[in-house]
Amino acid sequence: MSRPEVTAYIALGANLGEPAQALRDALRELGSTSGVRLVRASSLYRTAPVDSSGPDYLNAVAEISTTLTAPALLDALQAIEQQAGRERPYRNAPRTLDLDLLLYGQGCIASPRLTVPHPRMSERAFVLVPLVEIAPTLVSPLQLQGVADQAIEPTGQEWASR
Repeated sequence: MSRPEVTAYIALGANLGEPAQALRDALRELGSTSGVRLVRASSLYRTAPVDSSGPDYLNAVAEISTTLTAPALLDALQAIEQQAGRERPYRNAPRTLDLDLLLYGQGCIASPRLTVPHPRMSERAFVLVPLVEIAPTLVSPLQLQGVADQAIEPTGQEWASR
């Protein structure tokens, strides 16, 4: 018996190497993961690092439909990060690829390994602005107002130009 599909949202970010290509590759890998169907992805956005240093980030958010459990989806996301050369030398270090599970259906998960909804998503313009682009009903005007002081700029790069 197969599991029902769940809608989930993934934040993508990178600021080392070729960030735009890393995000495109990650979307391709995500879409080819067994039990995952890529529904849509936001445009690419450029942001300054938050609580970190290094070059600006490119960020996006993807909507997926999945039959994977949330922990299995997290495993898949971390495997894609590893393929992209992700290292974790210290908290908020610059990275070749960062994939965060933002929302998993209506689920609330609080385990040592995974917290959903993502605990800091409502504090970050680089999550909320791309999320509102593809799922406007999931973000309140008050949440957007709370991150209005964070600089974020669309790059003008569309996924169709991959």
